[in-house]
Amino acid sequence: MAVDKIPSGTALRMQFQTGVDGDGDPIYRTKSLSNVKTEAQDQDIFDVAQALVQLQEYPLVAVQRVDSAILEEV
Repeated sequence: MAVDKIPSGTALRMQFQTGVDGDGDPIYRTKSLSNVKTEAQDQDIFDVAQALVQLQEYPLVAVQRVDSAILEEV
């Protein structure tokens, strides 16, 4: 059986370090932007994240691209 992969969505997720806990381990929070075009280039998504970081209070730790897809049997 063959399967087709149909892109269904992309999101931009940014991870920030918001502080440290009592043991000195970092505390992380994420902010996500959904409904990113599935055909958006990685560099464009990264550039948007870099622009948005300027509006944030906490330092950026990671930029993630989260893709989802539907698998259909053909």
